[in-house]
Amino acid sequence: MSHADRTTSARPSLVAASDEGPWAAETLTLALQQATTCLDGLGALVHRRDPAAGRLHLVAASGLASGNAEAWADLYDLDDVAPARAVQHGAYVWVGRDSLRSGASGTAAVPLPGADGPTGALSVLTAGPGKPNDVQRSFLHSVAAWTAARLTGSPGTPPPGLDAAAGSERTLRMSELTAALAEALTSRDVVRAVADHVLPPFGADGLGVYAFEGYRMHVVGLVGYPQGYQGYWSRLRELPLTSQPIIADVLRAGTPLFVETKAALLRRYPEMVGLTATSPKNAWAFLPLIASGRAIGCCVVSFSRPRSFSEEERTLLTALSGLVAQALERARLYDAEHVRAQELQRGLLPRTLPGLPAVRAAARYLPAGRGEAVGGDWYDLIPLSADRVAMVIGDVMGHGITEAATMGRLRTAVRTLADLEMPPDELLSHLNDLVSDLGDDYYATCLYAIFDPVTRICRFSLAGHPPPVFVHPDGTVHIPDVAPDPPLGAVTPPFETHELRLPAESLVVLCTDGLIESATRDADQGLAQLLHTLAQAAARTPYFQKDRDDDAGRLEELCDTVTSVLLPDREQTDDDAALLIAHTRSTATEDVATCSFPHDPQAAWQAREYVRKQLAAWGLDDLIITTELLASELVGNAIRHAKGPLSLRLLHSRSLICEVYDGSLTTPRIRRAAYTDEGGRGLQLVAALSRRWGARYHHDGKCIWTEQGLPHEC
Repeated sequence: MSHADRTTSARPSLVAASDEGPWAAETLTLALQQATTCLDGLGALVHRRDPAAGRLHLVAASGLASGNAEAWADLYDLDDVAPARAVQHGAYVWVGRDSLRSGASGTAAVPLPGADGPTGALSVLTAGPGKPNDVQRSFLHSVAAWTAARLTGSPGTPPPGLDAAAGSERTLRMSELTAALAEALTSRDVVRAVADHVLPPFGADGLGVYAFEGYRMHVVGLVGYPQGYQGYWSRLRELPLTSQPIIADVLRAGTPLFVETKAALLRRYPEMVGLTATSPKNAWAFLPLIASGRAIGCCVVSFSRPRSFSEEERTLLTALSGLVAQALERARLYDAEHVRAQELQRGLLPRTLPGLPAVRAAARYLPAGRGEAVGGDWYDLIPLSADRVAMVIGDVMGHGITEAATMGRLRTAVRTLADLEMPPDELLSHLNDLVSDLGDDYYATCLYAIFDPVTRICRFSLAGHPPPVFVHPDGTVHIPDVAPDPPLGAVTPPFETHELRLPAESLVVLCTDGLIESATRDADQGLAQLLHTLAQAAARTPYFQKDRDDDAGRLEELCDTVTSVLLPDREQTDDDAALLIAHTRSTATEDVATCSFPHDPQAAWQAREYVRKQLAAWGLDDLIITTELLASELVGNAIRHAKGPLSLRLLHSRSLICEVYDGSLTTPRIRRAAYTDEGGRGLQLVAALSRRWGARYHHDGKCIWTEQGLPHEC
């Protein structure tokens, strides 16, 4: 049987069952699930015997493709197949071959016992190369006996140990548990499912789930124990398995242990007197968790009062331990993969955001609470020349490690392109090419913005992304009315560039759709809630103050406020989310000095004179000589190799920035000058005298800039 066939037929199919009468759907469904789980099989079958016709009729099946189910549908009592032979001999039968081309390695079958002989058969299609062991055979008999008792019972003749109503409720709870475990992704989900669906029907009030790791026990989850007692069990991580004799014996034997009183526990394990003295429990079911043929842990169901366990309860709890073991094994694999994925994503996101002269920022990344918790949302804050700052946020569509890795590639590409001083529209065009080259199924949204603190201009471009939100000093919240271009990978450039002039101070809020959109709220509703939350926060918190010492703290608090309001139930979200809040400040006018020069050789001398006077006014006398040399060299190069009007701009910030503008788009480059060359060393001198230098381009020319550390930094 192909994997696809098994997948499509995994849900039990009730061929001939009614909602009332002996062949109850609930019982059949649970019997199939328990039998398949215990034997780690491909699927299971239940046949009902028709003595008058000498036939076995299939009444329920799981794990069969539709075509294979027909082959098992109607058997004769004397057929040489496992269900018929089990009925013939009234005993367990193993047929080590694929009798009816079901894709199984063999079939194990036991009769359903009745007062006058077998009433049918319960069969499991096995997957492994060997036959079932003694424990599995015994369990299969127990499931068959329980099933037969349920199916032959009536309101007047209840099954052993239960009245009809309690039996029906318990069967329903077990079916709900099976469904809940099938949906459980994490180990915590498994513990929650067991607590919700196992404890109530058995009247239990305590649960401990423990995983076996390298001869040591790890507490997966505890329910129904006082806090102090939980602390004791949490230390199991530090203790070898041999220090826990009960769990060690259960795992070694691979069979459950049912303890009905504290006295019974101490008779068997007198060394546990210290633990039982402080334990609030008085009866226990220690259930080994065995998956893929090996012990992976133990599930302990406990009771506050002493109690006995009927055979049916023991059978049910044993069956449930198999279901829990498979779910826990799967969940722990998911947990390990999830941890690796989150570590990958944390490594790809900024560890800290830089504190820049023009921008302070705080950010949050929140993984999805359900499903693939790792996604492709990211953010960044990138310093550019002249105290300009790039703010970026993006979202790779989809969830998983692949998307997280793609996010890392895009973030790296954005930083590389940003270093080239590209405008937003051009940067997104290059990023679009990168996403398109990844394949037809790759898409991403992105918002890239550049804030210039001298002009207070914020330019940004959108690729399928929510627009930025601006909070002004008067408390008003503004969202620009712009239409985003389609996502990266689904658009042909060019991208639109949008431009806003900001107040002297403002908050810029960028987010991904996971913050504002959910299953119960569309993007417009979420955006309106975001605006309202920001307005309320601005009304009660002084974000716009001259003192910047507590800037970071206020922004961190605002991030927490926004995420808690928009995502109050984080564990129920299906999408990851990113949030970036930046506090922008303009450059003071007294810290900017600009001068224009004619396009003639006298400009270099005039530039030196201007630099000398301005640096003296700023008290930067120690930088006058080097800055004169830099300005003179840059202006001289512009006169010799460029055209158009020339201008010089000095910025006094955390560093001293010297810029020369001209009307040419030619790219300056350092060349290797020969010993006999009289020129060609100008940019080598610029590189030697400055901490950083570079060029950026405008529609009508370029700017060559240098940056020097202030005297106290040198």
